[in-house]
Amino acid sequence: MAGARSPQGATGVGGTKGSSRSGGSGRVSGSVRAVGRALHLPVTGTARGIRKATHAHGAGESGLGKLIELHGVNGAGDVMITVALASTVFFSVPTDEARGRVALYLAITMAPFTLLAPVIGPLLDRLPHGRRAAMAGAMLARALLALLLSSAVVTGGIELYPAALGVLVASRAYGVVRSAVVPRLLPPKFSLVKANSRVTLGGLLATGIAAPIGAGLQALGPRYPLYGAFLIFVAGTFLSFSLPPKVDSAKGEHKALLAADADHLHGPHAKKAPRPGLRTVGTAVTHALAANASLRCLSGFLIFFLAFLLREHPLTGESAAVSLGIVGVSAGAGNALGTAVGAWLKQRAPEIIIVTVVAFVLGAAITAAIFFGAFLVACLAAVAGFAQALAKLSLDALIQRDVPELVRTSAFARSETLLQMAWVIGGGIGIALPLNGTLGLSVAAAIVATGWLTTVRGLLSAARRGGHAGPRVA
Repeated sequence: MAGARSPQGATGVGGTKGSSRSGGSGRVSGSVRAVGRALHLPVTGTARGIRKATHAHGAGESGLGKLIELHGVNGAGDVMITVALASTVFFSVPTDEARGRVALYLAITMAPFTLLAPVIGPLLDRLPHGRRAAMAGAMLARALLALLLSSAVVTGGIELYPAALGVLVASRAYGVVRSAVVPRLLPPKFSLVKANSRVTLGGLLATGIAAPIGAGLQALGPRYPLYGAFLIFVAGTFLSFSLPPKVDSAKGEHKALLAADADHLHGPHAKKAPRPGLRTVGTAVTHALAANASLRCLSGFLIFFLAFLLREHPLTGESAAVSLGIVGVSAGAGNALGTAVGAWLKQRAPEIIIVTVVAFVLGAAITAAIFFGAFLVACLAAVAGFAQALAKLSLDALIQRDVPELVRTSAFARSETLLQMAWVIGGGIGIALPLNGTLGLSVAAAIVATGWLTTVRGLLSAARRGGHAGPRVA
């Protein structure tokens, strides 16, 4: 019995001790898991919140949510490169050398881009079955170029200029493809305007989050924001292939030529077009595109002109970096507000909206030119950002309304290319002008006035006719 009790006692004691050790281990592991959850919650909670917002109202099922996330990645990567290049080109040399260095940078990068931009849209239009691959290629190209720039910003080597040009071209190529992809990912009962609003807001929010992170990395060294851009664009490369396969479908699509009507088309296009109805996108679209081009030209002009002006003549009581930051934040806030208002208005009268916002910008530019000052410069930047976003959404609405579905994707690609060219032209004007605030803003007013005066009559006429100025193809 003693022998029998001994094992039981041993088992009982051993069992008690084992239970104690197991309980202690369980409490420790439970505490570790609790701490892990507490540390992990901000990341996972934020990720879930972003996913819930981007995938709401059917955007997750249609694939639009993934495009919104991809556009956010695109904006974050671009702003990282912008921070690195801005510090290198604008602030790393004395003031008297800055303008010449930036002029050289713009001449080497923008001049070839002006020649390449007309090719981007038609080239991508020939690859309708490879849109995901094209977007992934644009991401991967910028990732590799960011690594090349990471050494160039330190050594100041000549490779900085072709690498920057490559980043610019890849970024614009992504923008053209993204515009062509959006119509393929519309959820049920979702307007194109609302979809573009969500995509644009996603990019703006990501840019706002990434900008201070890029500035913090810049404080560690000029190459660190570019390392961050590399990682972001690599992620974007893989995310591009997560878009639905229907993005690559070109079923029923044809090319669209940007002309007001068939009478404006001459030469080989008239013979090559198999269906005459596909040769027109309507006067409302072409006049809206011209008005948007004037606003995009103004945007390029203000970016480069104010960068130089505030570099040498900062806003009262502020440094050059802070002055540029104030103007940049004003423009970004205006752009975000314009995007939100555009979705809220539902674009019931897009021609009237375009005429109104361009006139509003014209008044702001004239006022800022006459009473030049820090406050009015910031106001002009905000108004220009607001108008550009709202006018672009209105242009999208007109393309959706007036351009046949068979050619709508092509029209988006080609219109985006023309708008990018207008931005380049505006930047070239900004770099060429003397650094005089009143003179510069007078030129800005002239740019807007040209776009408004040449399109207001056509847009108002199209609005009275309901936008159906030419033949349509069902």
